[in-house]
Amino acid sequence: MTMTTTSFVYVTYIFSTPEKVFEAITKPELARRYWGHENVSDWKSGSEWEHIRADDERSVELVGKVVEVSPPSRLVITWAKASQTADPASHSRVTFDIDKSDDLVRLTVTHDELQAGSGMEKAIKGGWPIVLSSLKSFLETGRGIDLLARRKAA
Repeated sequence: MTMTTTSFVYVTYIFSTPEKVFEAITKPELARRYWGHENVSDWKSGSEWEHIRADDERSVELVGKVVEVSPPSRLVITWAKASQTADPASHSRVTFDIDKSDDLVRLTVTHDELQAGSGMEKAIKGGWPIVLSSLKSFLETGRGIDLLARRKAA
């Protein structure tokens, strides 16, 4: 039986530079300010990355590998729940394409190779829009949305 996959594409425009957008995604101290998590890696092709909750527990929630990195314009990573590391079928892929567009940056996030109907599909449908809104707010105003507080209230 063949697994059905799906993909989602999210596009946002940010008053920023490609360098600042790339850094906000890859630097733990910046990601925690708008995502409530730190993306931790040496960001070299083939390296592992971890998505670590930026609270006292410091739990690793997502893991993957760096597939492609071309700062400041492109980052491709695999993506899976930490509990599903050993199950290749549960891994999906996220591509960040960062393009300069006059005085804006066009950020396109493509999440593909995603198992249709999975819990991960449901999570990213609600997750990416608020994360990218928070990233945009953070880069444009210096203040992201407090995503950890929103999760506690839910």
